[in-house]
Amino acid sequence: MTLTLTQIQHILEKENLLREFVTPAKWCLTAPFEKTFQQLSYDSRNADDHTLFFCKGNNFKEEYLKQALSQGLSVYIAEQPFEVAADLAIIVHDIRKALAVLSMAFYDYPQEKLTVIGITGTKGKTTTAYFAKKILDQANGEKTALFSTLSTTLDGVTFFKSQLTTPESLELYQMMQQAVTNGMTHLVMEVSSQAYKVARVYGLTFDVGIFLNISPDHIGPIEHPTFEDYFYCKRQLISHSKQIVLQNETDHVDLLLEMAQKQNTPVITYGDMGADYHVEPLKHPLSFALTSEDDELGLNDEYNLRLAGDFNKENAAAALIASRLAGANQAHAKKGLAEALVPGRMNLLLKENGAHIYVDYAHNYLSMKSILAFAKENHPEGTITVITGSTGGKAESRREGIGQAIGEYADTAILTMDDPNFEDPQKIAEEIQAAIQNEQVTVRYIEDRKQAILETMETIGPNDALVLAGKGTDKYMTLNGEDQPYEGDYVIVENYLAQL
Repeated sequence: MTLTLTQIQHILEKENLLREFVTPAKWCLTAPFEKTFQQLSYDSRNADDHTLFFCKGNNFKEEYLKQALSQGLSVYIAEQPFEVAADLAIIVHDIRKALAVLSMAFYDYPQEKLTVIGITGTKGKTTTAYFAKKILDQANGEKTALFSTLSTTLDGVTFFKSQLTTPESLELYQMMQQAVTNGMTHLVMEVSSQAYKVARVYGLTFDVGIFLNISPDHIGPIEHPTFEDYFYCKRQLISHSKQIVLQNETDHVDLLLEMAQKQNTPVITYGDMGADYHVEPLKHPLSFALTSEDDELGLNDEYNLRLAGDFNKENAAAALIASRLAGANQAHAKKGLAEALVPGRMNLLLKENGAHIYVDYAHNYLSMKSILAFAKENHPEGTITVITGSTGGKAESRREGIGQAIGEYADTAILTMDDPNFEDPQKIAEEIQAAIQNEQVTVRYIEDRKQAILETMETIGPNDALVLAGKGTDKYMTLNGEDQPYEGDYVIVENYLAQL
């Protein structure tokens, strides 16, 4: 993989990103010499004379560039020149957009060698992604790469933990290229609001885009300042997809449809009776029917899942429609959905006395409301207990939503830690508790999450439901900037039940 200085000039000019070239002797608009780069990097620890170094990030310091120069670096790219001894500075309007377009070129545009499904929404992205991968695996023989919040696979079968919902553009295209090298034909990826906010997916067009829903989330000082900004970033998927799968009851659906129309982007809707495809829950709790008057995709039928909840049936509908557009057929969809399991998504465990324990990654108002409402509906004669917390240092607005959902649907809340990082977990719990506007809800604080789970497991009765929200199968707990080992909610419950 290489890029020449002349190629870089042409790419940046085409995207209207190039400002000028700066050398110790002159400023110019044309590359003053030729050079071939064998590596792109924004990490000063990983830079040498063959590297094009990107000065990016809110926390970038000039000392990082000086460190890279001391290791042999001679050319850097930035939004402003620095007073350093470099052979050349490439000055651009937007360093993040430049990183995106140069990364895809460096890795030879791997997105063009894959059929790519992009999924966005406030909730349901990961479940939908796993459903879509499982369906497409039936069609292509497990040649589907996956970039999700939970995990990533570049060979279709080996998974590793994801660092970001949507990777930084340099890593994104490197991983896409590796997926192509591994023989993958499809890629299913979650697209976060931050991916558009900070240009991680700038210039990327999806073969199929899925827009699941929208509600306030990720609003805070280090993410989105307002809901409008969050929604604006989310809906950029509409403008950058060849065709869209859209939930027809989502908030602001008229704006989304108008946006697609202006872009001449075909849309297939799913949801209620007014949608192109109607999702109808059946008597069996894990079954649903998909019906359409026209059924141009040939999907009318009944489908079975292994995950509980009507919202998962909607996620499944989105996945099967998108997968059909990406080359799968109805038989692939039926088999894939029937086999799909999603770590930490409505996983159900049963205590000997009949109590149900649901392990889920619910972490905001919508997802918490969905699982608690499901538990309340399915356990009308029992007590609904939830064990939860909220992450520290980000998305502070989630805490109020979590408390609101608890107040609406739970009988008991055990507040505990959930990756508090540098924040005091008790302070986070107090913020959640302050939003529980229901005096009938019993609230306790147990800082140690495992202790909270084991103590509660002892008390739940035959008709009760216990919801473990937030951590799922995660095997770490982020404390003071470090990932400490943690068994995972599912494993803790599984081991407890095995000892009974």
